[in-house]
Amino acid sequence: MALIAPSLLAADFARLAEALEIIKAAGAPMVHLDVMDGHFVPDITVGQPVIAGLRKATDLPFDVHLLIERPERYIAEFVEAGADRICVHAEATPHLHRALDLIHAQGAKGGVALNPASPVESLVEVLGEVDFLNILTADPGREEQAFIPAAVGKVRAASHIRAELHLDFALQVEGAVGRGNLQELARAGADILVVGSVIFDNDDPQARLTEMIRLAGEIGLTSKV
Repeated sequence: MALIAPSLLAADFARLAEALEIIKAAGAPMVHLDVMDGHFVPDITVGQPVIAGLRKATDLPFDVHLLIERPERYIAEFVEAGADRICVHAEATPHLHRALDLIHAQGAKGGVALNPASPVESLVEVLGEVDFLNILTADPGREEQAFIPAAVGKVRAASHIRAELHLDFALQVEGAVGRGNLQELARAGADILVVGSVIFDNDDPQARLTEMIRLAGEIGLTSKV
């Protein structure tokens, strides 16, 4: 079955502790956190101190997505703050091998994220080193952008490459994931589905998250997480 990773980026930043309680109560297996620096993407979100504070409020694993330039500079700090899984963008550093080595050296799971316009084939040289691949299905930023339908084929292509190379990394999908495309993405090969506004822009976010977990579970696939 595919897993749901709720994104705190869509939650009310004045009520993050409450959002963590909702995520835990609904049975989600992890929390997704987007770190943006105002350079790699236009927006600025949270950094190490906020993640360290959130770490005190929950024992759920933190899936930290670094949308920042030269992420290798800060990997140790984010692991120290509480990150259990870290993904860096292939487009954000010329030292992808080094970044992954640093993540693993800190004892965290390491992944690579790809913007919508970047081909999966560009990562063939490092796919054997990643614990997960995060495919963006919408342009990144604090304001959620429209889902890119062609991204479903990209997820399917990544799944085929994984099988052909006999690798076992988890395939993660992020960007405008909702009820209308969740199951299609899972069938295309996604193991983890990052969801945000579809949960927190709702009068009953816990009920909506529970529904998303149920829908993902109906696919019946075996997760690689």
